[in-house]
Amino acid sequence: MAAFKLLLPLLAMQFTGEVIWNLADFIVAGTLLIGAGLAYVLAARKADNIVFRAAIGIAPGTALLLIWVNLAIGVIGKVGWATHIADRVRVCS
Repeated sequence: MAAFKLLLPLLAMQFTGEVIWNLADFIVAGTLLIGAGLAYVLAARKADNIVFRAAIGIAPGTALLLIWVNLAIGVIGKVGWATHIADRVRVCS
């Protein structure tokens, strides 16, 4: 499944110039996908309840998305972005 997900950007690079990945991008993406899947499999083995398995699936998935989005557009760590959100919260209060 991880290999299929890595083929999508490779295929998109053949048809558009908007997707520009190099070897390091594929290595990082593969590591993230395999790491999240492995974390789920190892943790889900110990859960007997279906609710616990769902929660265990949400945790690595959320971590994967958070890291992926941060690497893609850099949401976390931008000084202007955090102050902009803080200003909006103060205005709405």
